[in-house]
Amino acid sequence: MKTNNDFSELVEAGIIDADTADKIEGFYQKKADAAPNRLFLVFAILGALLVGLGIILIVAHNWDNMSRSIKTTLSFIPVIIGQIACGYALFKRMESPAWREGSALFLFFAVGACISLVSQIYHIEGNTAVFVVSWVVLCLPLVYLLRSSAVALLYILGITFYALTIQREAIGHWSTHYYWLLFLLILPHYYFLYKNHPNGNTLNILHLFVPLSFLCTWSFVLEAQEIFILSGFASLLGVIYLIGHADFFKPQKANINVYIGIGSVGTVILLLICSYSDIWKELSLKEGVFADQMMSWSYVFTLGFTLLGIFLLYHNYKGKSLSSIKPVAWVFPLFFALIHLHFVFSHPAIIINLLLLALGVLTIREGALKNHLGILNYGLLIITCLITIRFFDTKISFVWRGVIFLVIGAGFFLLNNWMLRRRKNLSNLES
Repeated sequence: MKTNNDFSELVEAGIIDADTADKIEGFYQKKADAAPNRLFLVFAILGALLVGLGIILIVAHNWDNMSRSIKTTLSFIPVIIGQIACGYALFKRMESPAWREGSALFLFFAVGACISLVSQIYHIEGNTAVFVVSWVVLCLPLVYLLRSSAVALLYILGITFYALTIQREAIGHWSTHYYWLLFLLILPHYYFLYKNHPNGNTLNILHLFVPLSFLCTWSFVLEAQEIFILSGFASLLGVIYLIGHADFFKPQKANINVYIGIGSVGTVILLLICSYSDIWKELSLKEGVFADQMMSWSYVFTLGFTLLGIFLLYHNYKGKSLSSIKPVAWVFPLFFALIHLHFVFSHPAIIINLLLLALGVLTIREGALKNHLGILNYGLLIITCLITIRFFDTKISFVWRGVIFLVIGAGFFLLNNWMLRRRKNLSNLES
């Protein structure tokens, strides 16, 4: 914020008048007062965690010597204290992020401790997945009553843990689909942060947690055949990548776009995995079996993600030339088509390798056109990873492997040197 001396100098120099100086100073003062004290918020969250842990340790030291009624009472005391703190924050300190987040976190962990203690006292049987999902669902109102983003992050972690640890016997059962409903319940808060705090750090963390939760869980809650898992991942990564290019992210900082990073890097990793011919031998299905599997939920979700990706592709690049479409955006429809035509192509891994090579070359071209060293080196890295894994997949002598690596290293040096020289020449011309 500008100081009073700065404004005095501007007034004395005749650049602005006194009234304008007062208005500018008042604007910055109001902005500074409205900004949350992040350090205080961090200490409030840490304080809530430490107080909760301290209570647990003190009670645990004398736990065995207490009667069942005393144990039950002590189990609910942290919950009552947390509710009182949340009520005070809700009615008196809603403008303070430290109070909102700190009290919500304290109550969140108090509820989890209470559930586990009561289950232990009365020997209530259950599994970890049910305990975690019950815990986070009970605390979901804290996200909306106190606008607690910390609890929202813990909620996403909780439902992701539930989807990943649910019993194998239940996969394909209706209970496994709870994840999708639970995931939808957190989206209003996600949208609220986007509308009100588009450049906030908490929103950027949610941008990371939301797509990763989907990627980690979607294949576990369906009766997924491996061949559809790969196709579904490709389509889901394509959707994530295209969401990053949508208008949704325009209000954000230009250098922070987690969706584009996850979609791009995830797509490259998936293609590298599928570039091995042995993968396709293990995943191959007979044509009749493949037709039967097209009626499964796995295929429905894969088809749904693919159609959604095609819609986003059309929406994002409507009215633009085909050359303006990012190379990664083409991968998921091509991969989906390859899954259906794998009976025709006897060696689909060759097509995947060619696709990776084209992706690397086009990324290098994009980096050169935009004069962007990061994009250029990313394309070089794609080609390097492709060549490296092919070395371990084929019978090539160590001499030739060494020569190829020398060529790749020289390519990194020469292209980066050329890019830096180009930037220098452009800056000299502009000056």
